[in-house]
Amino acid sequence: MFCPNCGSEYRLGFTKCSDCDVDLVDQLPSPSPEEQYIDYKAVLETYNPADVALIKSVLDAEEITYYFLGEYSSPYMYNAIPLRLMIFEDQVEHTLTSLKDLNLSVTYFDENEE
Repeated sequence: MFCPNCGSEYRLGFTKCSDCDVDLVDQLPSPSPEEQYIDYKAVLETYNPADVALIKSVLDAEEITYYFLGEYSSPYMYNAIPLRLMIFEDQVEHTLTSLKDLNLSVTYFDENEE
């Protein structure tokens, strides 16, 4: 049994999602081809952990989907490789607008979409 709203899976016998309070379904619908694959694009690079924290707070507030490539690499690689901010392609423009006025110490900032 699955919640059609949040996707949580439940054991047989449950009929409602405890979080969403909606009726469960036997199977979740298959995602459309448009939903199955979205490319990420590198928007910026930084070595500065303070930049990362500030960027995360802005993107979380704007509900922008992101991750930092290299964030969870070996601690021995600290400051050897910059962290890259990866954004869904369809959210790049919104991201650039949200971050443009921040005082960041980035090494790369892509303001132009190709």
